[in-house]
Amino acid sequence: MTPEPTRPLRADAERNRRLIMRTAARLFAQCGATLPLNEIAREAGIGVGTAYRRFPNLQSLIDTLFTERFTTFLDLASASARQLDAGQALRHYLMEAAARRAGDRAIEVVLAHASVEAEPIARMRDELARLVEGLAERAVASGAARTDFAAADVYAFLHMVGAVADRTYDIAPDAWRRYAEVLLIGFGLAPGPAAHLSAMTDGQVRRTWPKPMS
Repeated sequence: MTPEPTRPLRADAERNRRLIMRTAARLFAQCGATLPLNEIAREAGIGVGTAYRRFPNLQSLIDTLFTERFTTFLDLASASARQLDAGQALRHYLMEAAARRAGDRAIEVVLAHASVEAEPIARMRDELARLVEGLAERAVASGAARTDFAAADVYAFLHMVGAVADRTYDIAPDAWRRYAEVLLIGFGLAPGPAAHLSAMTDGQVRRTWPKPMS
């Protein structure tokens, strides 16, 4: 991944950089990572030259988006690990990570196309895996989670919640929380405060059905 400049960008340059990143994330969620950087720049309403000054190529943009997202998850895992109650620590990470995943439909595309085997991304990936494994092992050892709970369940949980969130984001934006709670109870974790989240209506469910290809 092309390293970011070591000195802070001017305010207008940083605004352009953030605008490119937001636009790319929105387009990735809609169309996948097949768009050229030129098209992202046009959609963002900035010059192509400006875009290439911030990101030399599409891969550097994707890797920057990945780094931003993984930094958030690393910070969340670190904060969760500092909680004294092992069950609450794991539950906090799962629900907060799910909320971030539910609100970010671009993350699957970013994960699929990032340079995950190259530094520094590989180091971040491994550090997050270490923290998540620690949360899982600690919860099991304390009796807060079922004895066969493992770090792999964390990733499966996020995949499942993400799939629901992606289908319902414009129909029932909080629907994923109901199913996240069901999964956490299945993991043996104590239920959180009652959120009174109802099941979707039949009409809402029908709106989540796959649409024919146009």
